[in-house]
Amino acid sequence: MILTALNDYYERLRASGGSSISAPGYSVEKISYALVLDATGALVAVDDLREQSGKKLFPKPLSVPASFKRPGTGVSPFLLWDKTSYVLGVSSTSKRADQEHAAFRDTHLALLDGTDDPGLRALAAFLAAWTPAAFAESPHFKPEMLDANMVFRLDGERGYIHDRPAALALLQRSGDEADAARTGMCLVTGQYLPLARLHPAIKGVNGAQTAGASIVSFNLDAFTSYGKAQGENAPISEQAAFGYTTALNHLLRRDPDNRQRLQIGDATVVFWATAADDASAQAAETLFDLLMDPPNDGTETERLRNVLAQVRALEARPDLDPGLTPGTRLHILGLAPNASRLSIRFWLTDDMLRFTERLADHYRDLDLQPAPWKTWPPLWRLLLATAPSRDGKSKSEDVPPLLAGEMTRAILAGTAYPQSLLDVLVMRMRADHDVSGIRAALCKAVLARRSRMHSQDRSPPVSLDTANKDSGYVLGRLFSLLENAQRAALGDKLNATIRDRYYGAASATPASVFPVLLRNTQNHLGRLRKDKPRLAVNIEKDIGETIALLDGFPRSLRIESQGNFAIGYYHQTQARFTRNDAPAQDDHDDIGEE
Repeated sequence: MILTALNDYYERLRASGGSSISAPGYSVEKISYALVLDATGALVAVDDLREQSGKKLFPKPLSVPASFKRPGTGVSPFLLWDKTSYVLGVSSTSKRADQEHAAFRDTHLALLDGTDDPGLRALAAFLAAWTPAAFAESPHFKPEMLDANMVFRLDGERGYIHDRPAALALLQRSGDEADAARTGMCLVTGQYLPLARLHPAIKGVNGAQTAGASIVSFNLDAFTSYGKAQGENAPISEQAAFGYTTALNHLLRRDPDNRQRLQIGDATVVFWATAADDASAQAAETLFDLLMDPPNDGTETERLRNVLAQVRALEARPDLDPGLTPGTRLHILGLAPNASRLSIRFWLTDDMLRFTERLADHYRDLDLQPAPWKTWPPLWRLLLATAPSRDGKSKSEDVPPLLAGEMTRAILAGTAYPQSLLDVLVMRMRADHDVSGIRAALCKAVLARRSRMHSQDRSPPVSLDTANKDSGYVLGRLFSLLENAQRAALGDKLNATIRDRYYGAASATPASVFPVLLRNTQNHLGRLRKDKPRLAVNIEKDIGETIALLDGFPRSLRIESQGNFAIGYYHQTQARFTRNDAPAQDDHDDIGEE
């Protein structure tokens, strides 16, 4: 189903005509130089095709005869283009450049034998006369050109030799002859067509081999069954193999304008839509991109809020957002590297409206007040909260890889968040004592969704709830109040607060920690009574009212209660900060006063 959807997407791109998608038999590759030949095959110039971006030059994407994944130990040239080790026999990395150039020369001389096209004749004459030693002697070449990809152009013409009609016909004939011996029923199209022995490489997946990787691959004798080897085990036509890999490489391209590619943990995610018309499909893709990675622009953010509000109220209409046109389906594919192959981390396909509803539920479950963000956080930012925090900063490579895929699937499929998400969050907060707003919001999302899916009335509060008697939530509030008393008595410039020293133990084994903290708090209150008596009275009152909600200190808290502990701590701490932002009434109205 994945390959069929990708092949259909390729046909849509080809039909639209507005895409740079490659024609059958071609692929878009990064080309740095063009060798300019005269009619006799002599080299007259080398054109630098690289494009400048900032202060750097980058190869130009060009449509050339399709590349393929070269065998690990063999030598196999591309047609009418290649890197310098094949084209010229020189390289700064390859130890067999002479063999690679010989294969390139012999393959092309055999292919071009008897041609009457001026461009192809010039190429044949160049290869017949060229020697690798001429690279160092020629004024047209520089050492920086080594290992770059090169194409050919006939002097006086703008196009490249591989685009000449005679070259296209030659490539087509060569392909037909190679495929004549392998025909069968294609699993993707259902048609009787030439079958692909090897599929084109898929490039652009983070962490995968730079030469490309495969989704469909059989490369060991153990995979041979009933005499069928390699691609014959899963018969897919050359046409369909080219279509699905070309579409996927188009989605995976590293282009600042590519808005259909996301990185979520170790998974590279691509998405595309199918609809009654191309405009509706593009609108759905744009909407989904905005929902997955909300913009900072105020107008766009408000638009998304309106869309989600309408979806929740079952009032979504295409005239309000064309991305919600009935019948529009969205396809989402998550890929992760796995040696020379690619793992399917997840594959989801459904009506666009249903995906929008699930994202609306996700943002509702995540809702926490006061909000720890100005705009909804994208999924990659949420995942960073599951990584260790060092000085308030986390690295994407520290995100648990399986958790990223499970969390994405839960959000987009509308299922329960993985239990491991809450486990990791609690573990991180106990280890690094960073009880950030995003971590508290994720704890709240896990617990809120679980409560909703089981029709329970135990969902954590969105904002501070002083009447809530959940033991974990109350203990979190109490811990924040005790920290407030410490800060008020000793000042904000402490080397370590009780959060830095006791948060992990207080959230897991309250009975062993809170009596000690309460005794220490009496010392802090005694100091405050001398300097700020009114503040001491208010803090002591808050602590007393909070303790009254408890039925003693439990010996231990379950993981769910530890999640509520973080939510209660966040709510109470933010309430203190909110009050601090208000103008003080007198010299005694400062930290923590109500």
